[in-house]
Amino acid sequence: MDSTKSHSSSSTKSKFTKSFFKVIHLKTPTKTISNNPFCLLIPQEKPKNGDQKLKKNDLVKAKNKAAMEAFVAKLFATISTIKASYAELQMAQFPKYNAQAIQLADQGVVDELRKLSELKQSFLKKQVDSSPPHVTLLLTEIQEQQSLMKMYEITIKKMEAEIEAKKHKLLSLQGQLQDTMLKNKSLEKKLNSSGCFSILENINLSAPNPKDFILVLQYTIRSVRNFVKLLVQEMESSSWDIDVAIDSIHPNLILSNKNHKCFVFESFVCQEMFQGFENPAFCLQNDQSCDSFVPYHMDQFKKLKSVNSVNFLKAHPTSSFAKFTRSKYLRLVHPKMEASFYGNLKQRKMINAWEFPETPFFNLFSEMARRVWILHSLAISFEQKLSIFQIGKKCRFSEVYMESVVSSESSSSGDGGLTVAFTVVPGFRIGETVVQSQVFLSPAK
Repeated sequence: MDSTKSHSSSSTKSKFTKSFFKVIHLKTPTKTISNNPFCLLIPQEKPKNGDQKLKKNDLVKAKNKAAMEAFVAKLFATISTIKASYAELQMAQFPKYNAQAIQLADQGVVDELRKLSELKQSFLKKQVDSSPPHVTLLLTEIQEQQSLMKMYEITIKKMEAEIEAKKHKLLSLQGQLQDTMLKNKSLEKKLNSSGCFSILENINLSAPNPKDFILVLQYTIRSVRNFVKLLVQEMESSSWDIDVAIDSIHPNLILSNKNHKCFVFESFVCQEMFQGFENPAFCLQNDQSCDSFVPYHMDQFKKLKSVNSVNFLKAHPTSSFAKFTRSKYLRLVHPKMEASFYGNLKQRKMINAWEFPETPFFNLFSEMARRVWILHSLAISFEQKLSIFQIGKKCRFSEVYMESVVSSESSSSGDGGLTVAFTVVPGFRIGETVVQSQVFLSPAK
């Protein structure tokens, strides 16, 4: 019985096994995609005919768009090259004409215009995709950068040429300035040494005119300013405190422009040099030779109008002019000032001993003294009442009696008008004629 059960069980098992293998080997693939026995094939769907057409259209559109972008890039790159070539052409013509460079640049412009024409024909024929778009874009970018670099190079060359031209012009102007300065120094030296001035030759002493006095006054003031210029230079070289010196002449003075400081020293020099001007003997009250009659002063004018001041002083050390010059120098140039300028009082000792040095400082001083003396002689020759006047501080400005030494723009009046800060050059009255004083103005508070 056991054997029967065993036999039936084994037969049943055998049937099940056969059925299972049949199921397993029902569909066997003819090809495998892998050596791995456990890799199963995933079935893929075949695209429909409609989807295939849409995808193809998209690809065509994308290709056309890329081709057009490449064409436009090529167009702009060509225009940039034309621009650079034209700039090269201009550079070859200016500032220096270069025939060979002009020919090359001209050929470059023609070549690029031809390329531009070819692009136009390609566009009209709708033949814009001559090469792969990405390659064309890359080449056009390189072309654009090359054109840009060429423009930078041309600009740099142009600027270098302009700088070189400006350097040459600057050197030329410096040379002209140097020549002009040398001529001015030569003329100034001649004027200071000889004292010859054309206006003095044209003055008729037998019939003097107030206009003559004004011309000689201007001639004199120029000499005063030359001396003041040297005086300030010596102060600066000797490390003087210019502001302290100004405050000692005109206390509590406020100057908005540093260039106006010279007027303060000009005021001081004029005050000393013109003191006693209305007196026929000037400042030489004890000098009997300096009489008040007109012929004497006419003679003085004629003698001194065209001489070298230092030479005349050496030749006539006891003359009225020599006494006047000596007196004014000792009053104007303080011993401490001279010692600080030159480290000694050698000049002062010589002048005290009626000797006259030939130093630049004394040359300018004696020339200034000569012109003041000539002006005084001319004023006495008018045979009219002579007086000199100064304008008081804080007086209102009047165009009748005053003239400003600076322009109206430099001395802004604000709302309160202008008042006199100090007198620079005194005014003169000769009979009924008034010669304006020169004043420095400040806004009225």
